[in-house]
Amino acid sequence: MTLFEEIQTLLERTYAATGLKLESFLIGRQRFADLSAQAGPSTQELSDAGRTFLRLLDGNLLLAVYYSAQVVDQLEREHPKEVLNDRNIRPLIVFVEEITHATHAALRFLEGHRDIADENFSRDLELQGKVDTYLVLQWLVGSLRSENRIQREDRAWLRRHLFDAERFDYAYGNLAERYRQTNVLGACYTRFLDGLRPAQRVAEIREFRPLTYPEKRSRIESLG
Repeated sequence: MTLFEEIQTLLERTYAATGLKLESFLIGRQRFADLSAQAGPSTQELSDAGRTFLRLLDGNLLLAVYYSAQVVDQLEREHPKEVLNDRNIRPLIVFVEEITHATHAALRFLEGHRDIADENFSRDLELQGKVDTYLVLQWLVGSLRSENRIQREDRAWLRRHLFDAERFDYAYGNLAERYRQTNVLGACYTRFLDGLRPAQRVAEIREFRPLTYPEKRSRIESLG
């Protein structure tokens, strides 16, 4: 099983099955360039390290996932199941986030959501991506520990790379606000999750995932 498949399986065991082999939706550089050109000018500001493309056609969800050669090469040089360090953590974050976006978008579609062009849908993907990526990263760190437990220092290191290192200097104000807001909410919610026992954490995120973005935001803000 590839790392991509392992992460998708982990997410689907936690939430629900998509019935898809998401790894088969990976695309190359030329297809990425074509889809980026169709996506509109605002997407030119987005990182080309990794991207998930969504489109509705004849009632079907079209999906594509892209990773740059730099991301793939770094993760192949230093595989995350063998080592995690300051060199491969950022490529790993990109890798995991796109899998969470694809999984969550597929689940939303299966649940009847067709509003993929709506801003709340985009923010929902980003927020859920932050939460799930943090939890997947913890799982990977734990797998490298002899006691299979993550330490406080590990969490601080992950948070520094996943939340604190983010920058929001986009020319499009909507993009800046989207990523800033979901980053803050994700950081807050994952701190709350860190305080729960494992069984409580699983129950909480299973209730959290199906909520709409406004509902998720309200839920997090109610936590203080």
